[in-house]
Amino acid sequence: MWLNKNLSVFAPILTRISLSIVFLWFGINQVINPEYFIGYLPEFILNSANARTFILFNGIFEIVFGSLLIIGLFTRVASLILALHLFAIIIGLGYNDIAVRDFGLALVAIAIFLGGADKWCLDYRRKKL
Repeated sequence: MWLNKNLSVFAPILTRISLSIVFLWFGINQVINPEYFIGYLPEFILNSANARTFILFNGIFEIVFGSLLIIGLFTRVASLILALHLFAIIIGLGYNDIAVRDFGLALVAIAIFLGGADKWCLDYRRKKL
């Protein structure tokens, strides 16, 4: 069908940008309001004096890698690192509704890793030069 064939080219960019927005939203919010995220920290970090600093660094990490993913620079590396980051969060959270959501997001990141750079990525454009 002509409709499916024409629209399917947008799936990789929509997936990549959507996941990027999630990381950017969480990263920016962690930098702006780190106290909102204290409850999600593992016990050993929560009980340390560095809990707020940990959230700030995590927010910066998510902003940096979310930005790389949204512009499509180092797409495979960024998506793999973000997937591993999500798996670490899942392990820290244990089994709950948030961990199940993050598992789905981690699988999306792995799908981006497997697919590599789409034609709207800076990586794709750099290869063509």
